[in-house]
Amino acid sequence: MSGPPEGLTRRPALCGAVFALLLGATLSVAQAPAPAGHVAMLPLEGVISPVTLRLVELAIDRAQSGGAAGLVIQLDTPGGLERSMRAIVQRILNAEVPVLVYVGPTGARAASAGVFITIAGHVAAMAPATNIGAAHPVALGGGVDKESMRKIENDAAAFARTIARERGRNADWAEKAVRQSVSITEREAVNLKVVDLIADSVRDLLDKVDGRTVRTAKGDVRLKTRGAVLKPIEIGLRDRFLNVITDPNVAYVLMMLGMLGLFFELSNPGVILPGVVGGISLILAFFAFQSLPFNYAGLLLILFGAVLLILEIKVVSHGVLAIGGVVSMALGSVMLFDAPQLGFRVSWWVIGSMVAMTGGMVLFVLGAGLQALASRQTVGAAALIGQTAVARDDLAPDGQVTVQGEIWRAVATAGPVHAGARVRIVDIDGLTLKVTRVDAEGGAS
Repeated sequence: MSGPPEGLTRRPALCGAVFALLLGATLSVAQAPAPAGHVAMLPLEGVISPVTLRLVELAIDRAQSGGAAGLVIQLDTPGGLERSMRAIVQRILNAEVPVLVYVGPTGARAASAGVFITIAGHVAAMAPATNIGAAHPVALGGGVDKESMRKIENDAAAFARTIARERGRNADWAEKAVRQSVSITEREAVNLKVVDLIADSVRDLLDKVDGRTVRTAKGDVRLKTRGAVLKPIEIGLRDRFLNVITDPNVAYVLMMLGMLGLFFELSNPGVILPGVVGGISLILAFFAFQSLPFNYAGLLLILFGAVLLILEIKVVSHGVLAIGGVVSMALGSVMLFDAPQLGFRVSWWVIGSMVAMTGGMVLFVLGAGLQALASRQTVGAAALIGQTAVARDDLAPDGQVTVQGEIWRAVATAGPVHAGARVRIVDIDGLTLKVTRVDAEGGAS
């Protein structure tokens, strides 16, 4: 009996080899790392305000809709408004995308409201030579008594504790940061479990947190950030503009320019341009004040000063109202923002420049008005007093004279005057001029 054909014996071996190659290729594809995704990034620098809240909401929405592996918020802030901070924290706690709060770059800080935002992140990290703390609430605008301040402090302390516990961080230190305004360095923050780690840069942060599991609003998410592409969140023109005008210095300058524009328009009716510029500036200033904590006493002093300057145009006070208006504006400018520790303050250079400009404008307008009052009238009969005329006939004592090409009835008050003689007009009685003769030397006889 003969064996199977040679081709049949080779087929099983060939099929086995092909199967082995396909299996190896499948395993190699399965073990190959998945292509890196992208991580959104939003730098936040300066005071926490409603504009900051809008930027954070925009960044989280774009990160979620764009399928980002996470959102890095690079934070450097002295603090800010409590209501904006709470809204930001609430938005981070309810985010479906992991939010990594990074206090950086080197030399940055997360003070006051920045403490709450940092510990609210799914991952909290700090750059070398940074600090965090001093979260005691500050009463803005005045009018807060001791009991109310205690309630505000207790509320902030409870809020800090609940955020820290939610993220598994040091709740006791978070409360001390509110009640005792304690601050710590980045190394102390890691040792006390206030933040998770220290990272030299954002890229270093992404490499170090890769593989961690964090709990988001939609459940546990494992971070895949190693090698991810950083995509900064683009800030639109509208948000840039709002961020500019909500700066305390810019808002103050807009308000003062608005006051000066209206003052100049009222003192020189019909110019139009100062009134238009002043009205627009005031509207922008009041819009900015909606986002800024200002002192009502300071604002009222500035408005009162503007009223005094306007009254100076209508009431003769010999400069008293104008001086009072400038002083009132200067005092109001100093008092307008009273929280320099949070970054809400107007530069002394800006205050000095605007008050000096206001005083100079008022002095210019008053000086022009006084000069106009002191100057001689150039029209009407009163303008003829002091002018020289020529007698048309003998004035003994009355007759006619010629002045500025016109013929007037005249009466000589100091003796008769011959025809053709030069006379000086000393007074006017109705339509009759009272004149005296001028001698050869130019004096009156």
